[in-house]
Amino acid sequence: MVGFTPMGKRVGLYKVITVRFYSRIAPPPPAYAQPVIRVTNNVAHLGSAKEGPKARQLLSLPPFPGLPLPGKDVLGDPGRLTAISWVKYYFNDMSVENIESHFKKGLVYVECQSSSDSFEIKGLGKLVRKIKPHDAMEAGARIHVPVSIAESRISKRFDTIPSGTLYPNADEIDYLQRLVKYKDASLIVLNKPPKLPVQGNMPVHNSMDALAAAALSYDYDEGPKLVHRLDRESSGLILLGRTEESVSHLQWLFSNLNKAKSRCKAWNDACEATYQRYWALVIGSPKEKEGLIRAPLSKVLLDDGKTERIILAGGSAFEPSQEALTEYRVLGPMINGCSWLELRPLTSWKHQLRVHCAEALGTPIVGDYKYGWFVHKRWRQMPRVDIEPTSGKPYKLRRPDGIDVQKGSVMSKVPLLHLHCRELVLPNIAKFMNILDRRSENRHQPTTSEPSDLLRFVGAMPNHMKISWNLMSSYLV
Repeated sequence: MVGFTPMGKRVGLYKVITVRFYSRIAPPPPAYAQPVIRVTNNVAHLGSAKEGPKARQLLSLPPFPGLPLPGKDVLGDPGRLTAISWVKYYFNDMSVENIESHFKKGLVYVECQSSSDSFEIKGLGKLVRKIKPHDAMEAGARIHVPVSIAESRISKRFDTIPSGTLYPNADEIDYLQRLVKYKDASLIVLNKPPKLPVQGNMPVHNSMDALAAAALSYDYDEGPKLVHRLDRESSGLILLGRTEESVSHLQWLFSNLNKAKSRCKAWNDACEATYQRYWALVIGSPKEKEGLIRAPLSKVLLDDGKTERIILAGGSAFEPSQEALTEYRVLGPMINGCSWLELRPLTSWKHQLRVHCAEALGTPIVGDYKYGWFVHKRWRQMPRVDIEPTSGKPYKLRRPDGIDVQKGSVMSKVPLLHLHCRELVLPNIAKFMNILDRRSENRHQPTTSEPSDLLRFVGAMPNHMKISWNLMSSYLV
């Protein structure tokens, strides 16, 4: 293309040719895909579009040979065998619950001819339909089941290590015994540190229940058993029963079921006096300084099909929910956007305190990234030196010399969860055990509650919460 000036002269011919020369060897512009926001370890980033679901890997059983099967006695109709009986016969070393769960989920298929309920599974290339557990098997019928039904044998390796095969070394035993705050003939009270899992599951092995059962048996033949649980990230007092009778009474005591009254008035009074108190550092401050949170909870399953999350129930009659009650009290003024709360749960549900603080009060607990991640992103963490608003002078922080403030406290870039079970009051099970186990109604029973009927324990906060308490309380001086 040639351009002209207002005077009519031809210009720009060489430049245009040069541009066309380079345009021939330039690569075509890249085709940009629509960016997708992904969240990994609570960090959002842009990524490519996610691939579609992969085809389910199926395991094909041999054609049904017909009856009689070797070593199989058929009850009822001798000429009929159900589909679930055939799968159990083929997987004779699998648990019955595992096989039944695959049938309940509709993951067992049988090859069939073209029909209204038949379909083709990607990668199989044959028409199949879902088969019910009590459908009769026909000779030559071929069943397909997911590979996961056979992989259950492999997953047994990752089950919790039994206490009989777990042998802690001397250092581990000494560490666990230092956590013991109280021990009698019926129970043991521990002050659990953060990041120690309470109950072991796949692939957790060094959990509190397994280690305590192996290292805290003392003079008993069997180790203690957990009565109630704390989250992995939280800390505080945790209770273990030493005998079957004490475990049964303590589990009943901490259950959410309606408690029946006993004939012993002292025991009833002690049960009514039972409570737990937690201390938590939250972002923000509730509008009311104290009150009762009555917010039912519901459990949902995320899109990945594995992760569970507790939310506030929507109040629908079709949505299963659990009544949850929590008393709270603000311990002081809001400092640097945070405030200390005292929480007393009246019911015991999973993540109850964390959900009530984050969603019911709107003040998530510091370090709770599961239920308060969006608030943490906007939260400005505590500075090392702040200015007192009235005098304009820096605060004098009561910080011990040499203390490391970057260990999960409010000054850390990634603070740990600030939730601690500080106080526990419960009946003296060892004293009431003989009374509760008596069969005769004519025996003498105490009618008044004595101070020794109750046990009270106070657990020290972990180091990261001590640092936060020391820094935050210095503002109150």
